[in-house]
Amino acid sequence: MKNWKKFFQTNIKKKTGILFLIATFLLLLVLFFSLSMGAAELSFKDIWTAIKEGADSGVAGRIFWHVRLPRTLACALSGAALATAGVVIQNVLSNKLASPGIIGVNAGAGVAVTICCACGAVSGWIIAGAAFGGALFAVLTVALAAQKIGASKTTVILGGVAVNSFLNAVSEAISTLNPDVGIQTADFRVGGFSSVAYTRLIPAAVLILFALLIVFTLSNELDVISLGEDTASGLGLPVRKMRTVFLVLAALLAGASVSFAGLLGFVGLIVPHMARSLVGNESKYLLPFSALIGAAFVTLCDLASRVLFAPYEVPVGILMSFIGGPFFIFLLVKRRRQ
Repeated sequence: MKNWKKFFQTNIKKKTGILFLIATFLLLLVLFFSLSMGAAELSFKDIWTAIKEGADSGVAGRIFWHVRLPRTLACALSGAALATAGVVIQNVLSNKLASPGIIGVNAGAGVAVTICCACGAVSGWIIAGAAFGGALFAVLTVALAAQKIGASKTTVILGGVAVNSFLNAVSEAISTLNPDVGIQTADFRVGGFSSVAYTRLIPAAVLILFALLIVFTLSNELDVISLGEDTASGLGLPVRKMRTVFLVLAALLAGASVSFAGLLGFVGLIVPHMARSLVGNESKYLLPFSALIGAAFVTLCDLASRVLFAPYEVPVGILMSFIGGPFFIFLLVKRRRQ
């Protein structure tokens, strides 16, 4: 055991490479199980036949292309997006307790989607764009307010919780006053993938992949900005400009995810902490590793929500709340002790 510890301590790059290989393997394994398991079991042969022959290959082909594949892709994309957004927000706000679900970013996207439904807009690009706008409004409100009043890290979280509560109240009010919207957004408010369709998934996927690519290329700048405004300015980084860029990217990731996955909470809080404990704080490793772990985590939770309670299906948002609530309390207690 001591020899293994010594090996990892002296071979950081090897350790990180091994962890990336393990995370990639686990993600691929979870994706396969997500494609094959459910109310109707699909064997590897069924999946391969569906891939070769398309949706016209029979019942298995239709299940694969129209149910399992969009759902699995949605899980992986939303997990990667929310986890990466969590890393960005935590570094920009210099607060490891911040996440899209806690400081109101997801709720801002949720309000925008609810308003779109009330107005009869169901296009994928309109929904994705509106969700991005709502998420951006929420994250900029919290960040600018914290900067103006010089709020402490704890105050930022409390302010974010207040914004989150207010925006959720707006969504609930719209749903109550318009019962049709309430019915349309019932699953959305809980968070889940049972009704994911390509019309919403594809536009959001384009935005998520674009934002992930930009964030990964700006990993060095994210490390510098996490050092604090004075230090980053001393190193020549245009802090305000880069802070705005990162917050816009975080809003794009979270908003695009919410547009098809609903209000999934705690992914952007749990996954970055897991990733930091394994690969450290350096963003060039932390960002892609968080994306891998986030994709696997959400896909695994969705698979569990389908399989564990069969023939019933529990929305994955409920399962994540059961996991994330105690985890958040644990972080608060740990921080208080430190």
